[in-house]
Amino acid sequence: MKFFDEAKIFVRSGDGGNGCVSFRREKFIPRGGPDGGDGGKGGDVFITASARYQTLEDFRYRRHFKAPKGSHGQGSDKNGRKGQDLRIVVPLGTLVRKAESGELLADLIHEGQTVMIAQGGRGGKGNSHFATATQRSPKFAQKGEPGTETWLSLELKILANVGLVGLPNAGKSTLLSRLSAAKPKISDYPFTTLTPNLGILEDPRGRRLTIADIPGIIAGASQGAGLGFKFLKHIERTQLLVFLIDGSGPAAALDYQTLLNELKAYNPVLLTKPQVVAVNKVDLASSQNKFEEIRRGLQASGVEAISISAKTGEGMAALIETLFNGISQNKNDELSGFNGTAEKNS
Repeated sequence: MKFFDEAKIFVRSGDGGNGCVSFRREKFIPRGGPDGGDGGKGGDVFITASARYQTLEDFRYRRHFKAPKGSHGQGSDKNGRKGQDLRIVVPLGTLVRKAESGELLADLIHEGQTVMIAQGGRGGKGNSHFATATQRSPKFAQKGEPGTETWLSLELKILANVGLVGLPNAGKSTLLSRLSAAKPKISDYPFTTLTPNLGILEDPRGRRLTIADIPGIIAGASQGAGLGFKFLKHIERTQLLVFLIDGSGPAAALDYQTLLNELKAYNPVLLTKPQVVAVNKVDLASSQNKFEEIRRGLQASGVEAISISAKTGEGMAALIETLFNGISQNKNDELSGFNGTAEKNS
């Protein structure tokens, strides 16, 4: 199933209603004067962020959005009704840009955050506004202003506290299912995960973290190998990265270096984020005797490793505490990314 994290849509605000040309006509009141009402303002177009949505799939089927027009003015100084505003709802983490220029209009990272994209046209004035001492019966009114229109590009970058990165079959999906209630697809072949998955980790103390599982990265991803860099943008906003290493693999320490190289090729700023290295599958005999060797190899690079088994749950308590401690130490970092990360490679 395709993960829709990009979309292009057309929006148009409503036209303003025309002002009315009308004159008061009542018995015994000669020359009653102009009484044309004003046209109503056209509807505005807003974009609002909501956690109820996870992808931009809705925009696969609907790409054109138009707010209603304002009603025309009427006689007896009756103003036209304002056109109803149009509100477009997108997932948290959506960047809104002008499609043609790429200008960033909004980065919606908070629940309910709203931005006006297109302002409705102003309603025209009725002829009652144009009466003067020398022109008591104006036979003209003002037309309503047209609405504005534009093409927008929407790009979703998932908001998560923790990002899981690793080579295919490192066990990221199993780990996500162990840490949260998420039910990602788990199989024994590479690239089981084809789209990002989200899970919520909650400990007995009521602390909560959002975890994003990114499809496997392989050497050469920067040249388009495997799934390439398609989903790496979804860890740009995370506060902490977990490098998951397959402890049963032939060169676990090199796997970590491979991941570092590919992240650096995509966006060097990612390597400034706090990191946790978890060596997985320590329940297997082939990895039990290798963990110390892996740990020493990583330690030489200044990196401490945690041994875990996503399958059996071994080491989970230590990993969970490490994650919460890491996030707590970096709680002042903005989810929109570090050092302008959200704008890199957009």
